[in-house]
Amino acid sequence: MTIEVLRAKLHRITITEADIHYIGSITLDRDLIDAAGLVEGEKVHVLNVNNGNRLVTYVIPGERGTGQVCLNGPAALLASVGDVVIVIAYAHMTLEEARTFRPSVVFPDERTNKLPQ
Repeated sequence: MTIEVLRAKLHRITITEADIHYIGSITLDRDLIDAAGLVEGEKVHVLNVNNGNRLVTYVIPGERGTGQVCLNGPAALLASVGDVVIVIAYAHMTLEEARTFRPSVVFPDERTNKLPQ
């Protein structure tokens, strides 16, 4: 048996763009992707702290060092520029693996989306 557990989390990052006309997904600064250990195309949940919306999408890498956090396609209707979100990825693992696994949790600067130095 496997269970689904938290694997990676970007805690409280700010939406910098919302592009309804893009094909879909969330574009993230490559520094944020690397820090959390996310993978291009990976399924993520996006939790909007400002309005309670929750959505499921996938990761697209953005330009490194920009702090970019852009909701694309229909997801852009669920958040506004300036909203604070939490991005979460989960993994399936056995109960034994889950008991010792430690997720990657990253706390970028909420105003700039930059990583602590």
